[in-house]
Amino acid sequence: MTDGAMTDTQDRQVISSVCNGTGILELNRPKALNSLNLEMVEIIHRALDAWARDDSVTQVLIYSNNPKGFCAGGDVRAAREQSLAGNKAGVDEFFRKEYALNDAIDKFPKPFIALMDGVVMGGGTGISAFGSHRVVTEKTFVSMPEMLIGFITDVGMTYFFQRMVGSRGKASRALALYLATTAYRMKAADLLWTGYATHQIASDDADAFREAVIESGYAAAVEKYANTNPDTAPLASQIETIEEVFAQDSWAKVVTALEQCADKAFVAGVNDTLKHASPTSLVAAAEIFRANAQVDSLADALDNEYRVGEYLRGRPDFDEGVRCVLVDRDDEPQFQPDTISEVQEGEIRELLR
Repeated sequence: MTDGAMTDTQDRQVISSVCNGTGILELNRPKALNSLNLEMVEIIHRALDAWARDDSVTQVLIYSNNPKGFCAGGDVRAAREQSLAGNKAGVDEFFRKEYALNDAIDKFPKPFIALMDGVVMGGGTGISAFGSHRVVTEKTFVSMPEMLIGFITDVGMTYFFQRMVGSRGKASRALALYLATTAYRMKAADLLWTGYATHQIASDDADAFREAVIESGYAAAVEKYANTNPDTAPLASQIETIEEVFAQDSWAKVVTALEQCADKAFVAGVNDTLKHASPTSLVAAAEIFRANAQVDSLADALDNEYRVGEYLRGRPDFDEGVRCVLVDRDDEPQFQPDTISEVQEGEIRELLR
C-alpha cells in the first residue's frame, strides 16, 4: 500500500505510510480505544514534520482502525500511575509533547483530513480539530470530560471551542464553556452546527471514503460521500439558555446564573453532571476560557493550558478523579476542596497570561 519509505510495522501504535501522495496515520491501539501515549504523539509528530517538507506528499489522512471510535483521549490513567510513582518529569514531558503536536497540526501547511467515526474525547480532539478537514459520521460523538477527572479542558480546546463557526454562523464563548464543563456529547448535527466538523458521511461508507481520499483526493471523496442534509442540531434549541447561563467571567457567576435560570429541565441536566465534577476544575475552566478568549494564537493558549494543567496535576483532585472514573469506577470522587467557595481562584488566575 505504500510508495514511500515511511512505513511502520503493524504492531506500532500508530502506523504511518504514504500512498498515492497521501500521508496516512492509522491509530492502532485498539484495546485502549487509541488513548494517546508518548510513543503515539512522537510518531505522529515525526511523520508530520517529514511530510511537511516532502513535496511528494500532498495531503494527510488520520483515522482509527477501531470501529468503536477514533480516540478516547490522552492516556491519563498512565499519567496517574506515573504521578503516583513520583515521575512528574515523565508526565510533564507527555503533556508538553502532546500540546506541541496540537500546534503542529494547526500549522501544518497541507490538507489534513481527520476521519472520526465513533468516540472522540479529550486528546482525540487535539489531533482532529486543528485539521483543515474534519469528517464525522452518525456514530461520532465529541466530549470533553476533564472536569470529572480533576483536570482542565486542554489540547487547545479552550482556544478552538471559542472560535469555531459552523452552520450557525458565529462563535460563542458561552457555548465553549458549556461544552467544556458539562461533558456534553456533540453528535454529527451539533458538530456541523458548531463548526467542529466540516462534513458528515455515513459510517458504512467510512472505508470507501478513506480509499477515495487516497485515490482521488479529498474534494472528490466529499462530493461522492458527504451528507448534504444534516439533521437539526439539538444545541440549536438550547443556545439561548446556554448563552444566558454560561456567558459569565467566573464560575461563581455561572452558578448564580444557573440558580436564576427559568429552564428547570436545563438546570437539572447541567447539575446532574456538575455534581460529579471537581470544583477546582470548574473554577479553572472559567478562568482559562476567559483568558484564552484574548490570546493571539493557539500556541499562547496551549501555554496557558500547560501552566494550569501542571498546577492541577500537582493537586490531589487529578489522581482522585482518574481513580474514580477510570480505575475503581465508583462514582464517588472525594475532591479537595469540595465546594466552589473554597477554591483559590487567585492562584489559578496568576498562572494565566
